[in-house]
Amino acid sequence: MNTNFSRLIGILALAALAQSARAELKWEQTSVDLRPGFNDKQAVAHFNYENVGSTPVHFKSVHASCGCTTAQTQNEQVAPGQKGEITATFNIGGRTGTQVKTVTVQTDDPDPARSTTVLTLKAVITPLLEIQPTLVYWQSGEEPKPKIITAKANKDAAIKKLDVASSTPDFTAKVDAGSAPNEFRISVQPRDTSKAVYATLTIKPDSPANTGNTFAVAARVMPPAPTSGTAVTPSSKAAVSTIRHDLATPAPTAGSPRQ
Repeated sequence: MNTNFSRLIGILALAALAQSARAELKWEQTSVDLRPGFNDKQAVAHFNYENVGSTPVHFKSVHASCGCTTAQTQNEQVAPGQKGEITATFNIGGRTGTQVKTVTVQTDDPDPARSTTVLTLKAVITPLLEIQPTLVYWQSGEEPKPKIITAKANKDAAIKKLDVASSTPDFTAKVDAGSAPNEFRISVQPRDTSKAVYATLTIKPDSPANTGNTFAVAARVMPPAPTSGTAVTPSSKAAVSTIRHDLATPAPTAGSPRQ
């Protein structure tokens, strides 16, 4: 009985020793929100950690979710009590809007719950121009009144005016100041709505930070709807289907500059 008790005590002591001799990487944060400046080419997130265990921690892999993001760790091994960081760098390029990138970190921690950590970098990138809507259209025979497209400029871009050109003479465009700071109203008007026409409106800001990038929106006069006595041919079906598809499909995002 005494021998068995001694063995039990020994097993418990070894278990306690193993528990106290574990590695544990503690993260200060696993998610970082960034708002890059207008002229920033990169967004950089710093993820700080500390080994709060009593044995070293080794990084097995640090892997970014896409080619536009790189991740780097200061050390391959983290000693007990040592602090450090993993730096995640997101190359912005021509991307706008909310961008979410991840970095998966794997260590040699024997506990599966702690051996893999996913770090998240969230970058909110304000475009040079935010344009709504990206398509204006008129029904066949509709009164050819102007319709308004609103362009909101990035406050850091120092845009004073917009130049707007139509790809066809069937539409005219006029630009006025909007009701809010850094806002413009683009008034688009068809010359005639008796026939189906389509045009691309090219918008060019005069910002000194703009390097020749332009933005595109669309204007359209719809074709007449088939009457009940009109035979529907395969070609007319295809035309109507294409129009419906175009209306259901968003036009190219006006906030994304063409490179």
